[in-house]
Amino acid sequence: MTTALITGSTAGIGAAFARRLAADGHDLVLVARDTKRLREQATELHDRHGIEAEVLTADLAQDSGIESVAARLGDRRNPVDLLINNAGFGNKGRYLDVSMADELKMLKVHCEAVLRLTSAAAEAMRERGRGGVVNVASVAAFVPRGTYGASKAWVVQFTQGAARDLAGSGVRLMALCPGFVRTEFHERAGMGTDNIPGWMWLDADKLVAAALADLARGKAVSIPDPRYKVLLGAAKLVPRGMLGGISSRTGRKYGPQ
Repeated sequence: MTTALITGSTAGIGAAFARRLAADGHDLVLVARDTKRLREQATELHDRHGIEAEVLTADLAQDSGIESVAARLGDRRNPVDLLINNAGFGNKGRYLDVSMADELKMLKVHCEAVLRLTSAAAEAMRERGRGGVVNVASVAAFVPRGTYGASKAWVVQFTQGAARDLAGSGVRLMALCPGFVRTEFHERAGMGTDNIPGWMWLDADKLVAAALADLARGKAVSIPDPRYKVLLGAAKLVPRGMLGGISSRTGRKYGPQ
């Protein structure tokens, strides 16, 4: 039986990964900031699927939180076979409307934590000759759209480069790039979603199933839905400057309200 560690496990895509991996028989290390929700989640998954679910409370916007998760990933006696770097959030507002403290917090969680946790996991996995890392990015990584998109673009580029460097080691790395997913993400950021067309929404459980299939195929980047593959393919045909204007207007229409 293998063990998967999931950051941001109590809601949204992270919770969907936890449900699917527990159903598949994986033991779990559940990471989030809310100890009560973590314990409730661990109990539910253990009772339903008979797996072991370890709870690790950590705030990845803090060095201490990153360090505690990195230490667990580096534990050779209790190895982690799959890391899901899912923790993340969005800030409401355009550039210069968001405080510098909040911008830096986003970069801490989306970039620094992903770098440090991926490195801790991959080093231990390379020693064993097997393992996988899924870094949750976004389709926002492929369009010029503020700090959120920039941070997710970093996740994609970093993951692709690391995957190439670790080719042949037995360690697989993949950037997962979903579109709009029905989760708590937008509500927590204070973003309105009433104007987002129904066809743009993805189901978290189906997204996770597609992502795990792509990881098994050895893909370095997963865009787990045909609708978004078509949109991003079309975006490549649009000049970069025009794309920036379109994404800005779209962000105002379908993003924070």
